[in-house]
Amino acid sequence: MLKNNKLKLRAIEPEDLDLMYLIENDTELWPLGLASVPFSHFALKQYIAESTNDFFHDRQLRLVLETSEGISIGFVDLQKYDPQHHRAEVGIVVVPEQQRLGYASEALRLLADYASTHLGIHQLYALVPTNNQASVGLFKKCGYKETATLQDWLKSPEGWQSVVVFQQIL
Repeated sequence: MLKNNKLKLRAIEPEDLDLMYLIENDTELWPLGLASVPFSHFALKQYIAESTNDFFHDRQLRLVLETSEGISIGFVDLQKYDPQHHRAEVGIVVVPEQQRLGYASEALRLLADYASTHLGIHQLYALVPTNNQASVGLFKKCGYKETATLQDWLKSPEGWQSVVVFQQIL
C-alpha cells in the first residue's frame, strides 16, 4: 500500500465495484479512453476477480485512491507498459465532489515514487485533451513536461480534440 497523511493508493477490492461502475459508465469520460459501450456490474466484477495485480504480466495496474478517512474517491492507472523502454501511460480520475482538493496531485506523486522505486519505470507519460485545463494544470504541477501536441487525436461528441503529451522522467 502506498500512502501519505492525506491519501493512500491500494489494490482494487470487490467493494470498489460500485465506484468502478459509476466511473466506467460516465459517458463524459469515454472520449478520454477506449470505452464506447456501458460496462455491466457482472463484467466489472469479473475484471476485479480476475485481476492478477501483476503489473509485469498484465502490463497495467489500477489502484484505488482512498482518503485518510477511508473514502474511495477514484482511480489511478498505469497502462500500456513497455518493458523494453521502461515507460507507462498514466491515467487518473477523481469523482467530481472530491476534485480540486489536492488528491490527484498526491496520487500522481505517490504513483511516480512507486513506479520508479518498485517497478523500475524510467518514464511516465499522459495524453491530456488540450481543452481539459484542470488536467493540464495538474500534470504541470506534478513535474510533467509538455513535449508535444497530437492534432485531432480524440473523437468526442463535440468533434475532434487535440491532446498534449506530458512526460515525466523518473
